[in-house]
Amino acid sequence: MKNFKRIFLSPPHMSGLEIGYVQEAFASNYIAPLGPMVDALEKDFCEATEFLYAVAVSSGTAAMHLALRCLGIGPGDTVLASSLTFIGSVSPIVFQGATPVFIDSDRDSWNMDPNLLREEIQFHGKARLPRAVIPTDIYGQCCDIDEIVSICGPYGIPVIVDAAEALGATYKSRSAGRGGKAAIFSFNGNKILNTSGGGMLVSDDSDLIEQARFLSQQARDPAPHYEHTQIGYNYRMSNILAAIGRGQLQVLPERVRRKREIFDYYREAFSGLPGIEFMPEAAYGNCTRWLTVVLINPEEFGTDREAIRLALEAQ
Repeated sequence: MKNFKRIFLSPPHMSGLEIGYVQEAFASNYIAPLGPMVDALEKDFCEATEFLYAVAVSSGTAAMHLALRCLGIGPGDTVLASSLTFIGSVSPIVFQGATPVFIDSDRDSWNMDPNLLREEIQFHGKARLPRAVIPTDIYGQCCDIDEIVSICGPYGIPVIVDAAEALGATYKSRSAGRGGKAAIFSFNGNKILNTSGGGMLVSDDSDLIEQARFLSQQARDPAPHYEHTQIGYNYRMSNILAAIGRGQLQVLPERVRRKREIFDYYREAFSGLPGIEFMPEAAYGNCTRWLTVVLINPEEFGTDREAIRLALEAQ
């Protein structure tokens, strides 16, 4: 058997700018979590995404957990979430002792179907309203956030957008995540902006972000000694990782452009094959094409997705 070179799924790409920021962080001796690079990344991120406030944390999952905690989600509560998502989007619901209920996707965006969301809320009525809704911007495509917020707004249900995969995407000319109570992003090693591990919670609500910041730093009270009257978390972002993020953020438009080029390449290459359907791009926005994703119709294509996966794995 040939010794093939593995093509990795969405590997990290460095811009070359990161090393300068990392060296600056080392020179300042801010090696532990927090520091000037974290502050600068939060500021830069707000400018790039049009949010007013941000707190950098250790992962997108941590960001989601903080958002739910700040909203008071707890035992006995229900949270509606996208059925097509990654577990990091919904496991924080369980962290808080609440129950996730999944809403299926529509064909136009592969994201949460607003019509099914409306039916679910109306079915339970005001006596059993969900405490929050978490739509996922799957594979870099924004959910129909305006429609989702219009459904949730009259009931006072906050919307937290899981934009972990959608940094650089747009919705009606707005940045991904805009429109809800808050949004979370991931900087995991396979994301468009990666810091090996990290995430960001963003919102226009300053109180929510400051509470999240406090909780992310072990909820240490402002005392001259270590005093804690609440349980917090060690969710802070490292100053070194924030330095990497600053270098990555500067080339975000180029990363999105390249991802879309890759998608266009595959779509053109497979254009003559029956039974291959690519993830559509919703009319309301610009998808990052974080991953190029296809549906396989076995009857038309002649084989199924698992056979294709195994054949590709073998080579």
